[in-house]
Amino acid sequence: MAFKGDKFADRAAAAAAAKRALVDSFKAKPAPDDPAVLARQAERKAIADARELRAIERKKQKEIDDLRRQAEDVAKIEAERLRAEEEATRVTEAAASDEAIKAQRKAERDAKYAARKARR
Repeated sequence: MAFKGDKFADRAAAAAAAKRALVDSFKAKPAPDDPAVLARQAERKAIADARELRAIERKKQKEIDDLRRQAEDVAKIEAERLRAEEEATRVTEAAASDEAIKAQRKAERDAKYAARKARR
């Protein structure tokens, strides 16, 4: 009993047919009104809309954070200005107090000196 195999032409034709079937399956494109295509389009649109919405929310949150940071900076600057004003007022009052004390001491010294002169 001899081996009964396919002839080369038969094998080549089968390979060509398989290749053609594979190419045809890749070329097969569903119609634009196919429910699967429409579902994929709707899903992609929903994903794109959600992505855009998240981007808008991030942008709004960034603007809110920037405004909050600016408000904090303004509050810090205002607090620093008030602290500087209070320090300046305190220094001025201390200097005025020192001047008043010096003037009072000088008046007391002069009065002592005048009293000593008057006794002589």
